[in-house]
Amino acid sequence: GVVFDLGSGGGLPALPCALAVPGWSWVLVESQLRRADHLVSACRRLGLTGRVEVLHGRAEDVGRDPGRRSTADVVTARSFGLPAVVAECAAPLLGVGGRLLVSEPPSGSDRWPTDGLAVLGLSPAVPIEADGLAFVELFQQVPCPPEYPRRPGIRGKSPLF
Repeated sequence: GVVFDLGSGGGLPALPCALAVPGWSWVLVESQLRRADHLVSACRRLGLTGRVEVLHGRAEDVGRDPGRRSTADVVTARSFGLPAVVAECAAPLLGVGGRLLVSEPPSGSDRWPTDGLAVLGLSPAVPIEADGLAFVELFQQVPCPPEYPRRPGIRGKSPLF
């Protein structure tokens, strides 16, 4: 499968997950050049160069790229942004049936309104709590409409929910 990690930063959780799940390809999306350079270096040192790609760019731009759109089986996000921002950036990358996994505070699923998610083709959020970790899981039920993601800056100024 193919996993996109939005706002990869220092590489957590993407790099340990890439090491633990060797059969999958990973695309780490990072907008800050310094962090992207660090990720490239870390991938080299960890022997992940062949199956982990680091993209220096904004998630909105990656989601509008026809070669990337609807190609992900999984999208992960940790401290990427508010739920509306995460959903709008992740949904265009997910193929139908793909899943979005977002690190969330416990009982965080109420921050993900069903009506707003449906606009992007996403299912209602399902909370997952295990071993002191909390996530929400969403599935791409239908393709994300072509008008999403909106251009950089719009999603934060005028969130979908």
